[in-house]
Amino acid sequence: MKNIRNFCIIAHIDHGKSTLADRLLGFTNTVTERESKAQLLDTMDLERERGITIKSHAIQMDYTFEGEQYILNLIDTPGHVDFSYEVSRSIAACEGALLIVDAAQSIQAQTISNLYLALENDLEIIPVLNKVDLPSANPEEVTDDIVDLLGCDPEEVIHASGKTGFGVDTILKAIIERVPAPTGDVNEPLQALIFDSVYNSYRGVETYFRVLNGSIKKGQHIKFIATDKDYYADEVGTLKLNQVPKKEITAGDVGYLITGIKEAKEIKVGDTITDANNPTTNAVDGFEDVKPMVFAGIYPVVNDDYEELRNSMEKLQLNDASLVFQPESSAALGFGFRCGFLGMLHLEIIQERLEREFDMTVITTVPNVSYHAFTNKEPDKILLVNNPSDLPEPSKLNRVEEPYIKASIITKSDFVGNVMSLCIEKRGEITNQTYLTTERVELTFDMPLAEIVFDFYDRLKTVSKGYASFDYSPIGMRESKLVKVDILLNAQPVDALSALLHADNAYGIGKKMCEKLRQLIPRQQFDIPIQAAIGAKIISRETIKALRKDVTAKCYGGDISRKRKLLEKQKKGKKRMRQVGNVDIPQEAFMAVLKLND
Repeated sequence: MKNIRNFCIIAHIDHGKSTLADRLLGFTNTVTERESKAQLLDTMDLERERGITIKSHAIQMDYTFEGEQYILNLIDTPGHVDFSYEVSRSIAACEGALLIVDAAQSIQAQTISNLYLALENDLEIIPVLNKVDLPSANPEEVTDDIVDLLGCDPEEVIHASGKTGFGVDTILKAIIERVPAPTGDVNEPLQALIFDSVYNSYRGVETYFRVLNGSIKKGQHIKFIATDKDYYADEVGTLKLNQVPKKEITAGDVGYLITGIKEAKEIKVGDTITDANNPTTNAVDGFEDVKPMVFAGIYPVVNDDYEELRNSMEKLQLNDASLVFQPESSAALGFGFRCGFLGMLHLEIIQERLEREFDMTVITTVPNVSYHAFTNKEPDKILLVNNPSDLPEPSKLNRVEEPYIKASIITKSDFVGNVMSLCIEKRGEITNQTYLTTERVELTFDMPLAEIVFDFYDRLKTVSKGYASFDYSPIGMRESKLVKVDILLNAQPVDALSALLHADNAYGIGKKMCEKLRQLIPRQQFDIPIQAAIGAKIISRETIKALRKDVTAKCYGGDISRKRKLLEKQKKGKKRMRQVGNVDIPQEAFMAVLKLND
């Protein structure tokens, strides 16, 4: 066990984690030259297309250092704030972390937030300055920033380049010398922490775990503590580029387990695996429950696919434990699920994965956040409002509280004005402004979460020309002046398009929504009024004009009353059609509401 090292790679998005992981795998000969490719650990097509890591990936490397054989378990983690739950789970399975900082971009918001996660778990931090070969790199200044942040010596910061492979040998040496070997007792009863799982349609659920005490053998009778179910370990092994079956995995090591479980509900990430005949008395502290930030409804396009969508969501939840969902129904869309996501990118990725991995075409409703409502009758009882349609009538409503976040934005000093005006427009209040260097400023705001849900991140990147980094943490609920804006199509409310908005913005957003829907909903044989309303008061209206057949074309010459008769007949038909006509809303209309500023 003294020759095992478990470590993860943490950094801000785009600071070169996956590229450096590729170099480590190549240097330790874990992959052959023929197998190697860029972003080797990113197995999803989506990750390759977007150039981002979505899932954390574990892999084992063998390395000989000073004549001794070492086993290095590496976990490459995502950098985007929406996937920070993946990072926290990876950190729980490690003793050390490589903190990677881009020599050109310096320390960013997510660098700091991931560092705090690692420090809370008492990990040994090895700072690595990546991309030192770039012409725009500024290694001396960034090294000083890292020293200020960590309080380490400048000599401890390793200079490296994921592109050229420079410094990789120094990183491996530092991992072996600085990261502590795992502690644990092989003779204790089995105690292993599940940190990830994936669904394989042929073999059932594959569980990834880290053994803390004892050992797990092939064919052993095991038990999951949280679900209280027992199984037999059909196969155990370690995670190289492909799975390598082993007879036994002992304390301190990381591996995979196949038990032939087909039901996704029976495995919980953060659960403890133990021996069924000689169970451990104390379960491992799992992970804190995930707190979804954004809620949206996901519905199948065809109502008959509801059960299939449920199965797909359960399998996806295995692989992405931060996805939370519960059944709900909508008058406009039928049966579906109310899902909780960690952010807008997370929502987008889940929707894409459902379509690609499970062939499920879904409709996503307007995302919103979770509010607390209080009625006049019971002013102390909290009513949880996840969906605008759950909000009580305005006459019964006492007050509404909405979630606030503490937003930390690090940007170049040239863009401070732009960033401030964007945050103030989004109802933010500045609480702090710190100059980290003469060039870089950290701004801290208290902001309503609802305001950052839609397009805040995209607009922040635009106003700062891509130089701002953003991180946030929840700070509780605050009272707010909110109103429910309903969208009526042909005088029928569409519950999937209703939204809870701040009273000051309600008129402007209602007007924009009507204008956007008018462009996107196809014309019918009759006029379709689109209205935005607060309660019974209509605040905006647009009309989609009817497609009109020229019924008088066959009348040439003759009395005008003949034409009028035909037109009157057409008018009656249109009126009847409007009473019974149905308006189908295309998927783009639901999504367009998110891009009102485009």
